[in-house]
Amino acid sequence: MRYFFTIAYKGTNYHGWQKQPNAIGVQQKVEDVFSTILNQKSEIVGSGRTDSGVHATAQVFQFDFSGEQKDAEQLLYKANKMLPKDVALKHVWQVKDEAHARFDATSRAYQYHIVTEKNPFAIDQAYIFTYDLAIDKMNLAAEKLLNYQDFESFSKVKTDVFTFNCDIFEAFWKQEQESLVFHIKANRFLRGMVRAIVGTLLDVGQNKISIEDFEDIIKAKDRNSAGRAVPANGLFLTEVQYPKDIYL
Repeated sequence: MRYFFTIAYKGTNYHGWQKQPNAIGVQQKVEDVFSTILNQKSEIVGSGRTDSGVHATAQVFQFDFSGEQKDAEQLLYKANKMLPKDVALKHVWQVKDEAHARFDATSRAYQYHIVTEKNPFAIDQAYIFTYDLAIDKMNLAAEKLLNYQDFESFSKVKTDVFTFNCDIFEAFWKQEQESLVFHIKANRFLRGMVRAIVGTLLDVGQNKISIEDFEDIIKAKDRNSAGRAVPANGLFLTEVQYPKDIYL
């Protein structure tokens, strides 16, 4: 039987979600714990990758094993006892056998957190950026993203993808006291896409480029035309959505 798990992790100490030959990813930690509990080699499939240092509050992965629902709940409970303190399983659902954590996802959402004042408690989980920003202008620029599909300008250059097209459903900034959060949701994301968008929008907010310039950057389909990628520590994967009919 197939199950979907949601997992939260602080990405500071990991080289992203994906397991790698020479670095520790969150996926490897979970597989090792599942293998120990079940006394057999266990493999999981995630909804997608996150880069080194990026966090997640609701990553999703699939796992297949035999047993009743109570066994899946027990696996979650036991695994949480064994996983590192910066990794936590949150929920588990049984899904149809053909459901796929990556290919059946209809949308993914990220948040990028900026702290606008020096804050020693935010070092690992936000980008400390103390310059004045024209947030209204940044929101007007962010709205332009919804009018386009090709986001090659915001993709890492050396990446093996079939298409640079993404459907962005929402993109906006929200300010709360000394915190500034960028919200973005799309059907899929390119490698480094959110961090490059945020870096370019910060250029808009500092009046280094205009809203028209931002739109021209999208049209250019050239990573060199866009702004820098902001640090990974401010980025969180916050939601992965699926069709309701895959759940049992």
